[in-house]
Amino acid sequence: MARRRQSLSVEVAEDIKRKIQEGKLLPGAQLSTEAELCEQYEVSRTVIREAIVRLRSEGLAVSRQGVGVFVSNGSAARRFEVDWDSIRTLPDTIALLELRLAIEVEGAALCATRCTKAEARNIRQWMEKANAQFKGLEETKVHYDFDFHLAIAKGTKNPHFYRLMQFLKPIIVHRIKLSALVKDKSKKDFERIIQEEHEAIVAAIEAGDERAARDSMRTHLVNSLERMRSLASSLGIQGRGRSGAIDTALRNFLETITVEAEA
Repeated sequence: MARRRQSLSVEVAEDIKRKIQEGKLLPGAQLSTEAELCEQYEVSRTVIREAIVRLRSEGLAVSRQGVGVFVSNGSAARRFEVDWDSIRTLPDTIALLELRLAIEVEGAALCATRCTKAEARNIRQWMEKANAQFKGLEETKVHYDFDFHLAIAKGTKNPHFYRLMQFLKPIIVHRIKLSALVKDKSKKDFERIIQEEHEAIVAAIEAGDERAARDSMRTHLVNSLERMRSLASSLGIQGRGRSGAIDTALRNFLETITVEAEA
């Protein structure tokens, strides 16, 4: 069986990684701009952005807001990683949803007890933007509300929640269309249910109700997960176990926190 060709983003990341390892790009050196890298590798901006995220996840590059991307100083730290090629498969998408369930349920509870009124207003605004983005099922992706969830992670005041969600965003967003999960005739009911789930989460956060925020987020994500599992079942795809994938991912993530804290 022929070996599957790596994605373009992996090829770009591996080439930059090789240059770093060979000393052609020294610690502290600034990488070329996004536009320059696009021209150099003859790929799209999306490919370059995914490649940079991959390098950052390996501790080889750091981003400085408003300045650019630089080669990291020192050796690469052990970090939480995701196989970017395999994550495009349905079982791995389900595994990431399981990880999100474990992280975001408690994250919503923390957000309810820690976020400011201004942050709660911002979360509601992101919810309204997400709700407004819901169009025809053929246009809308499963994770169209991810920025809403990202705002909640930021409200936890725990940078690890926010960093993990930021790391996951370019991996899982823009993958599966809702039309694969919901029949067009059920669109209105689906939209209503999702908006009710969103509203329950936001209302609990605004009220500072830790328990309600936790329960509402769990309901929302469990429903999303079950829809994905139903799709996998209908296609005859064997998904991962309900606990194995998430346990491994969480252990890796917690190990990352420990290693970085000891550094």
